[in-house]
Amino acid sequence: MLTKDTLQHIEAQALIAAAKPINIDGGSALVVLPESVGLQSLEKHQPMRDRFRGALKTQSLRDFSKYVEQHGDAAIGIAAGGFIDQDAMSATVIFNLGTPDDAGHGDDRATLTLKPAAAYTAVQAIVGKSLSQQTLAEWLEDWAPNIIAMAGDDTMTIAAAISGIRKMTIKATSQRDSSVGDFSASRSSMDDIEAKSQETLPTAFLFQVVPFEGLGTSTINLRLSVITGEDKPVLKLRWVGEEAQREEFAIEFKQVLEHEVGGFVPLTIGTFTLGN
Repeated sequence: MLTKDTLQHIEAQALIAAAKPINIDGGSALVVLPESVGLQSLEKHQPMRDRFRGALKTQSLRDFSKYVEQHGDAAIGIAAGGFIDQDAMSATVIFNLGTPDDAGHGDDRATLTLKPAAAYTAVQAIVGKSLSQQTLAEWLEDWAPNIIAMAGDDTMTIAAAISGIRKMTIKATSQRDSSVGDFSASRSSMDDIEAKSQETLPTAFLFQVVPFEGLGTSTINLRLSVITGEDKPVLKLRWVGEEAQREEFAIEFKQVLEHEVGGFVPLTIGTFTLGN
C-alpha cells in the first residue's frame, strides 16, 4: 500500500509533467508547481504585462495633475479614488481602487507630496529659536525681499530694522553695549536689565511667502521678543497664529486639488491602506 508521502510525491511529479497553464479572468495565466503546490504567474515571461500598474511619486502639483488626467482617462472601467493627507500636505490617487462590490488591486497609484518653498522652510527653521543679534540680522538680510519691518503700527525700512538690531544695548545699574558688525563683535563693560537700541527697534516682521507650489501668497506675522537675562540680548521670533495659519494652508491645498483633479477622481480627506 502506498504511503501518503508517496502519493503526494507522485501527484507533484504529475503536475510538473503536465505544466499546464491555468487561465483566469482578465487574461492572467498561472501554473501549478510542486513543493506545497504553489502558484506562480507567467506574466514575467510574456512580451507584455497583463495589466498596467505602478507608482508615481512627485513634488510637482502640475505634473501630478497632468498625470492624473492622462492616466485616469486610460484607466476607464475601474473606479479610482483619491485621498488627501492635509497634515503631510500630500495626496494619493489610486487608479484601480475599484468599489466594495468590484474591488481592484489598488497597485496603480500616483502620490503628490508638496515640497515647502525655500522661504517657507527658512521661516520654520528660525521661529522659536534663541538668536544672537548677528544671526537675526544676517537672516533678515538674506530674506529682505520677503520682509516688511514694523515698529509698532508703523513700517520701517529693512535696513533700519537690521541696524537697530545690530546696535541693541542692554542697560542696568552698570552698562554693557553689544554692537555686532558683519565680521566683528564688541562690548563695553557692564551688567543689565533692559534692552534698548541706539536706533529704533522693530517690533515685528511681516514675512510674505508662497508656502507651497500652487498655493497663494501668505503673510506670516513674526513678533520679535528680546530676552535680557544674559549679558547679551537673546532674540526670538514668534509666529503669531501659527496653528490657525497652518490649517489655512491645508484647507487651501484641498481646494487647489479639488480644482486640479477633482473632476477626474473623487477626493476624500484622510489616508487609505489596502487590506490583505
